[in-house]
Amino acid sequence: MRLLLVEDEEGIGKFILQGLREAGYQVDWVNDGVQGEFYALNTSYDVIVLDMMLPQKDGFEVIRELREREIKTPILCLTARDTVEDRVHGLNEGADDYLVKPFDFSELLARISALLRRPPLQTESLLRIADLELDTLKRVVHRTGRVIELSTREFMLLEYLMRNAGQVLTRTQIGQRVWGFDFYSESNVVDVYIGYLRRKIDSSNDFSLIKTVRGVGFRLSDEATIE
Repeated sequence: MRLLLVEDEEGIGKFILQGLREAGYQVDWVNDGVQGEFYALNTSYDVIVLDMMLPQKDGFEVIRELREREIKTPILCLTARDTVEDRVHGLNEGADDYLVKPFDFSELLARISALLRRPPLQTESLLRIADLELDTLKRVVHRTGRVIELSTREFMLLEYLMRNAGQVLTRTQIGQRVWGFDFYSESNVVDVYIGYLRRKIDSSNDFSLIKTVRGVGFRLSDEATIE
């Protein structure tokens, strides 16, 4: 799962960033409303965690412009403003939830999980392709009944491939989704991690689920072709 954090207070931002990454999320962090809007418009996120009091462009304006551009990503607002009027304002602009500072981090995680379960966004928590199964809530992977141990990054990569099963994904698409805006397109990190996944998922089975599309990228498919 990939999140966007828009928070201008450095201490709070670092605290949230570390906690979310330890919880297994891929997180991009920016510290003003203009950058937040740019990232949200140009990258696919599962949830946006958005402070309301931001430099350059406040959170209310960011929400309004994202919804006008038909960005439907769930938005969780963080703010020190605790009046009913402020909460109503944010929700009316298109926010999905509101959390008042200071807050307990466990509550932030719970609210993010609730947004991820909310239909129609991210409705599938149990993904299946052929005999491969991935549970996003329990963070467990099976193939042919065998439990497969994956690192956090391997799990994120496999989830992205499974959510886009049958589609050809370029190395740049995969890199930006799994490694974020810091992804260097000339790096071979995507090929390296695809190799890790193949050894864990495909090597002991009759056919490979992860296909190489030469000169383009990769796709995950249940076509029973031997590679």
